[in-house]
Amino acid sequence: MFARVRTFVIEGVQPRPVFVEVDVRSGLPAFTVVGLADAGVREARERVRAALLNSDFEFPLRRITANLAPAHLRKVGAGFDLALAAGVLAASGQLDPEALDRWAVFGELSLAGELRGCRGVLAVAEGARRARLHGLVVPRSRAREAALVGGVVVAGMEHLREVRDVLAGSRPAPRLPPSRDALATPSEHDLADVHGQEAAVKALALAAAGGHNILLEGPPGTGKTMLARRLPSILPPLTREEALEVTRIHSVAGVAPAGGLVCSRPFRAPHHTISASGMIGGGAGPAPGEATLAHLGVLFLDELSEFSRPALEALRQPLEDGVVTIVRGQRAAHFPTAFQLVGATNPCPCGMAGVEDRCSCAEPDLARHRRRLSGPLVDRLDLLVNVARPAVATISGPSATTSAAVREAVLAARERQLRRLAGTGVGCNARLTPALVRRHARLDARGQHRIERAYDLGGLSARGVLRVLRVARTAADMAGRDRVTDGDVLVALSLRQRFEAAPLAA
Repeated sequence: MFARVRTFVIEGVQPRPVFVEVDVRSGLPAFTVVGLADAGVREARERVRAALLNSDFEFPLRRITANLAPAHLRKVGAGFDLALAAGVLAASGQLDPEALDRWAVFGELSLAGELRGCRGVLAVAEGARRARLHGLVVPRSRAREAALVGGVVVAGMEHLREVRDVLAGSRPAPRLPPSRDALATPSEHDLADVHGQEAAVKALALAAAGGHNILLEGPPGTGKTMLARRLPSILPPLTREEALEVTRIHSVAGVAPAGGLVCSRPFRAPHHTISASGMIGGGAGPAPGEATLAHLGVLFLDELSEFSRPALEALRQPLEDGVVTIVRGQRAAHFPTAFQLVGATNPCPCGMAGVEDRCSCAEPDLARHRRRLSGPLVDRLDLLVNVARPAVATISGPSATTSAAVREAVLAARERQLRRLAGTGVGCNARLTPALVRRHARLDARGQHRIERAYDLGGLSARGVLRVLRVARTAADMAGRDRVTDGDVLVALSLRQRFEAAPLAA
C-alpha cells in the first residue's frame, strides 16, 4: 500500500512543504529513507520502529520505502519522526490514508511513542496556514506556540496512540493549554541609574527614535555598557507581526521558551571571541547567527575593538541590506538581520586617550588600535558618541531623566515616522532609501551648504551624507518639526565624528 503525509522542513527561517511518501510491499524486511535526508532523519527509522511496537501497533515486516519529496531539498532534524510513523501506519492499513489529506504532522518521537518538541514549530504552523490545511499535529509541549499563528487547527498530542485516534476521527483533538499572549517583562535597567552623561543619553534617545546604529567610545568605567544595556528600555514595543517574526526566528534557533509570544525586543550581547560564522550564521544547516537572533532588536558588541576582524567585517553587508545569505552545498538560506548595532570600545589600549595626559600608549599602539575598526564598518555607524569621564559632582547628583520619560519622546517620534512613511514598507528613519530621504529630509540652503562643506573636507563619504540626513530627520522628529533645519544637520554632523577626528560642523 501507499500513503502520503504532509510535513515541513525549515530552510533558513522559512518553512518548506515536504511530502513523506511511504510504500509498503512484499519483500525482504527493510526500511529505507530516500530524498536527501541527513543522518538525523535516517536515524528516525529506529525511533519509528520502536515507537510503533511500544505503542501496541504492528511494524510491518515487509519492504518499506519512504521518500521525502521534493528530493532536491535537504531534510534535517528530528521533526520527520511523526510523519514517517503516520505514513507507515497508513501504508500498512492501520490508519485510513484519506485521514491524512487535510492534516500536517510535525514532531519527534521517543522510543516509547511519546511526542517530543522540536525547533521551528511556529514556522511550521505558518507553512500549514499558507498551504490551507485544516490542521496541524504537534507535540503538546509546543501546541501553544503553533496556535499563535491562527487560521489552522492545532492538535497538541502527547503520544502516538492519540495521533492515530484523532486522525482516524475516533476522538476529538485535545483542547490547547491556556494561552499566554506575551512573555514581555519590565526591564530591570533604567536610565535613572545613569549620572553625569546627559549628552550620551540624548544621543541614545536619538538612536532609539530612528533605529540608528551607535558607537560609544570612551575611557573605562564611564558608563558605556550601562548606557547600551538601557537602550531596550526606551525602544518602542514590537507590533504583533514583528513579535511573530521574532518568535519564529527564536523557535528555529531553539532559544524560544515553550509557548507564548515573545514581545520584548531581542538584546544580544555575544562575547568578543565569537567567530564570523557565529556572528552572521553558518554551519552545515545552516543555523541563524547572533545578527539574526537580534533581528528587530539590539546587537550589542561590548569591547568592540577586541572582536576578530573577520567577525566584524562580516557585519558590513547585513548592516546595509538587513538580510544575509548563507550558501552551503549549492543551497542558499536567507536570514533577516534588521538589527540595531550598538558598539562600545575604549579609545586606546590603555583606555585613557583624551583624558588629560594619562594615556601611556605609544603612537604605534594608538595606530594599531584604530585599525582594529575598519573605515567601511565605522562608516556604517550613524552616531559616534564620545562618553567622557563625568565630573565628580554629577556622579553624586540626581539623574537627569528616566527611561519612562525618554520612551515617551521616542514613541512620539516613531509615531510621526510611521504616519509619514505609511505605505512605503519602511518603519523608521534608519531604513530610509535615498528616494525617501530626498522626499522627507529636504534641506534649506544653509543646511545644504553645511553638508557640502563637510563632504568637501573629506569627513563624509557619499554613504555618510545619506546617514547624516537620516539622523537629521530623526532629530527633527524628536523636536516635533516637519522640516529638517540647519540645527538638525548640525546635531547629526556633531554625532558623526570620533573624538580624534577633525570637526565637520564648522
